[in-house]
Amino acid sequence: MNLFEISYTAIGGLAIFFLGLKYFSEALQSSGQDAIRGILAHLTRNRVMAVLAGIGITVFVQSSSISTVMTVGLVNAGLMELKQAIGVILGANVGTTVTGWIISIKVGKYGLLLIGLGIYPMFAAKRQWLATLGKTAVALGLVFTGLEFMSGAFVPLRDNATFISYLYLFDAESIWSLLACIALACALTVVIQSSSAMLGITITLASTGVIDFNTAVALIIGENIGTTITAQLASIGATTSAVRAARAHAIFNILGAIVFMALFPWYVEFIDWLVTTGAADAVNADGERPYIAFHIAIAHTMFNVINVVIWIPLIDTLTKTVTWLVPQKEKKEQHKLRYLGNRSTMAPEVALQQADLEMDNMVEITKEMFRVSRDYALAKSHDKERFDRINHLEDVTDNIEEEMIKFITILLTGTVSQEQSSRAYGLMRMADEIESIADSLQAFSIYQSRLFKRNEDIGEEAWHDIMVFFNEVEAYFKQLSDARAQDLDTATIKERLKGAKSIKKLGKQMRDRHLDRLREGHYQAATAQMFSDMFMALQRVKNHSVNYIEAYAGL
Repeated sequence: MNLFEISYTAIGGLAIFFLGLKYFSEALQSSGQDAIRGILAHLTRNRVMAVLAGIGITVFVQSSSISTVMTVGLVNAGLMELKQAIGVILGANVGTTVTGWIISIKVGKYGLLLIGLGIYPMFAAKRQWLATLGKTAVALGLVFTGLEFMSGAFVPLRDNATFISYLYLFDAESIWSLLACIALACALTVVIQSSSAMLGITITLASTGVIDFNTAVALIIGENIGTTITAQLASIGATTSAVRAARAHAIFNILGAIVFMALFPWYVEFIDWLVTTGAADAVNADGERPYIAFHIAIAHTMFNVINVVIWIPLIDTLTKTVTWLVPQKEKKEQHKLRYLGNRSTMAPEVALQQADLEMDNMVEITKEMFRVSRDYALAKSHDKERFDRINHLEDVTDNIEEEMIKFITILLTGTVSQEQSSRAYGLMRMADEIESIADSLQAFSIYQSRLFKRNEDIGEEAWHDIMVFFNEVEAYFKQLSDARAQDLDTATIKERLKGAKSIKKLGKQMRDRHLDRLREGHYQAATAQMFSDMFMALQRVKNHSVNYIEAYAGL
């Protein structure tokens, strides 16, 4: 037995397997981007729907770790409540079992055929759906080829007396060997940072006859504990709610593992009874176990499904528990977009949807700035509370824009499609325009504050013109932002953009009246300049609103 050859073949096979999972995730996200957008946009407080959302997202990204990190990020950004997040993470545990079913398919020898069939359309197809189909074929081919390499590497181990003697420590026949299996799988999952990869190794070892079914089930339990480390890492430095979501993930996985450890012999017998295709440890003429992969996929699925079914009615209790375990920080927290985790495993489509949700957040903040700015302008005197609120909201938009740019820049350093790249640049442009609108509204309020402090007045007629123009600009911004919220087509957006002409015409009329009043000596030059500055601030708001929707529509 050549240990060096076994090592590099197993590691190389694992690397090919990883690459296949990555491509498979990207292909599914590309084909299911509308589904992912719908899932994230309609997350609900209903616990069952939140679980289903977690299942759906994880099926598309093919990684519970990515789904969990995304969920912690959404909670950290203030876009998801803790109870919702717990439901989504529960669903992610079920969604990740799909990988086990893919791995259990015994078509390893056709891996190269799938790669050969898919490689040309993946790189050369002009139609997006055909390129995605080619990438899916290549991805599955890499997954199966990687498993085939690992399988070939592990075959010599089943006849090696030294290796077999070590395996007796991990045969899951006693409580101590069961704990040893779980600890080993947990540690390896933490190191590899992928429960899917560990599941692939488990199925490969079992199929080649190196380990038996008992050991494989014990490893599955350990893998489910190890996968919680990703969420814990993602919560470092995050908000209290995000830390609570990560702790919840660890609690229900660890407690679930304890329950299955206590019932381990009966659980193994239950899986054997449930699967009727053949005994799990049945060995064929080649010394392989042809039925064990299916048994492991069933065991993995049932572990997560049963665990989730137990916890769904206890979500409220779990929420209260983690709230007690992780007290609220005394320092006031700012919610802002932040990707917390391994950037190399960024899921492009989910990342774009997350950025899109944060853009919704920026728009809502801007709408509040319009409301507070109007209330401040209409007040009889300087209202410090409203003025401070305007400045605070502008600071928040600055923070979000900065985080958005960093977030999307990291995304663009990875593998993204042309369509995803265009959307990413569009989001950066939109964030910049929204932040500029906030700047202009802040400037409008600063000019008004100077009038208050000087105890000056631009006159009733001039003030009426300013507020009419303010209301028109606000209504136009809402009309354009609604076009994005409703996902209107480009032709409809172009029609709405024509509304800028009427606002421009209104502004010209307002300026002409202002010049007439100035010539008639209605107010001093300094006060007249303040009127012009307020008008120009609103004019900039209108211009940036147009730029914002053009960035969205790609115009």
